[in-house]
Amino acid sequence: MDAEAQVDSFIAKFAQPMQDKIRRCRAGLQKRFPDAIQLVYDNYNFFVIGFGPTERASDSLFSLACHKNGVNLCFLQRGPELLDPTNILRGSGKVVRNVVLGVPEDLDRADVRALIDGELALARVAMEASAGPRLIVKSVSAKQRPRR
Repeated sequence: MDAEAQVDSFIAKFAQPMQDKIRRCRAGLQKRFPDAIQLVYDNYNFFVIGFGPTERASDSLFSLACHKNGVNLCFLQRGPELLDPTNILRGSGKVVRNVVLGVPEDLDRADVRALIDGELALARVAMEASAGPRLIVKSVSAKQRPRR
């Protein structure tokens, strides 16, 4: 099974409305970052698609963390340093912050775009350094929380 088919099978574990939301959020990030390398993890708690310039997980800038009740856009490198005048960032860790995507169109909101631009500006490796789009399934957990 190729990587895209695997991703489709991971998404198919979710209820139909969530499948649509995940696909549309992913498409939104793919449109914004057409050359990004996508790293996929079907873990115990979340189905995650990371977007970055290299195959190294530590270089990923963003991820979609999907669970049965929603999708979060995660800022993976400089979350605490991002300017957030509308106070939409969640989390208290030293590195990562996230924003709840109520609808895929939230990716186009001015405050979310500003956070994305901030993360890009502070990136250790520029997104433009990517050698082109690739989809890599990094891990699949044998045991997972229910997706529906």
